[in-house]
Amino acid sequence: MRVRLAYGETGLDIEVDPATTTVVEPVHHDAAADQTAALRAALRDPVSGPPLRDRVRPGQTVAISACDGTRPQPRHLMIPAVLAELECVVRLEDVVILVATGTHRGNGDAELRAMFGDEVVDRVRIVNHDARDRGQLTWMGNLGQGVPVWLNREWVEADVRITTGFVEPHFFAGFSGGPKLVAPGLAALETVLVLHDAARIGDPRATWGVTHGNPVHDDVRAIAEATGVTFALDVVLNREQDIVAAFGGDLLPMHAAATAFARRAAMRPVPAPFDVVVTTNSGFPLDQNLYQAVKGMSAAYQVVRPGGTIICAAECRDGFPDHGSYREVLASARSPQALLEAVNARAETVPDQWQVQIQARIQSNSRVVMHTAHLSDDDLAAAHLEQTRDISATVAEALAAAGAGARVCVLPEGPQTIPYLDGAPA
Repeated sequence: MRVRLAYGETGLDIEVDPATTTVVEPVHHDAAADQTAALRAALRDPVSGPPLRDRVRPGQTVAISACDGTRPQPRHLMIPAVLAELECVVRLEDVVILVATGTHRGNGDAELRAMFGDEVVDRVRIVNHDARDRGQLTWMGNLGQGVPVWLNREWVEADVRITTGFVEPHFFAGFSGGPKLVAPGLAALETVLVLHDAARIGDPRATWGVTHGNPVHDDVRAIAEATGVTFALDVVLNREQDIVAAFGGDLLPMHAAATAFARRAAMRPVPAPFDVVVTTNSGFPLDQNLYQAVKGMSAAYQVVRPGGTIICAAECRDGFPDHGSYREVLASARSPQALLEAVNARAETVPDQWQVQIQARIQSNSRVVMHTAHLSDDDLAAAHLEQTRDISATVAEALAAAGAGARVCVLPEGPQTIPYLDGAPA
């Protein structure tokens, strides 16, 4: 049986035995018949509160938060739809688009044009948020459960603050979109380090699909509530990254409606753990680096048996990535177990500790094999990972090693589908 994996921009085919294989995919939804009209409807007939246009007055300044280049947000559709609603109310020179990078690198001109379109780039000021530039940040106080909060100054000082994002399950924040476009998206490094500290990430409720009672999402939500969002716009996408549904309005009711829709599409029950799980990081742009590919590993980890094998296909054209200290931290311990112990012991001083902690936890309990086009065997070995050139052969070998009755699960869309054991909370 041939299965196409989401990998890079072209996909990757593997061959598996249908007698031993379960393929788990999201519930497919066709794209909205008119995606622009769906966005317009969300802006004019929101889930909660008045339309966007009724919340803005002439002369006001506007800040719009949007996802960075590691996310497949349809910014080229969403931002023009928002600007169209603001037309004749505010001046374009009073609008700034803030790329909510969190702690990621900023996006260059060519990337911004690919993300937003030439017309938006040429007409509207776009600023990459920089979590490490104190000059961009302003102090907001201690919020949530003791989170020291610095946020982007232009966001805080704008009269009107609009978040735009997309909603999918998230491996420790529950779901993406909504309040995440404020923090961590527009927060300082110090704020993000606390939001994603070892205690919060290590909490069993900090996992896929959980937003209330999840210590990460609870604080993310508290920050957005305390600092104020004028209007929020989120979409849910299908595997082609087209808009299936759009939701607008007051931040929290809007996000609740969007997450309910995404949950029905993405959370899929399976009857028992598998000996082998093949996963991806949902293709480009999500599989640009190993840092992001941990999400695909985490999706697989939900249903692999203890000691089983996870095989993750992620192109990693941006390496580990090469900026930051992620690679250095992964290579700093002799084993995943030692790395996990080190992160838990000194999380406040470990860069990228939230991603490292989850990756180390997965690798401490499972064999993890990567298929990449841009990381060498030595690169991966330094991160305590293996490489395979032939996923199909590695699946067959792992099943044979597991013994009679061994089974494999394939997640072609990676973290776009979150499997869970039937009977466990979804």
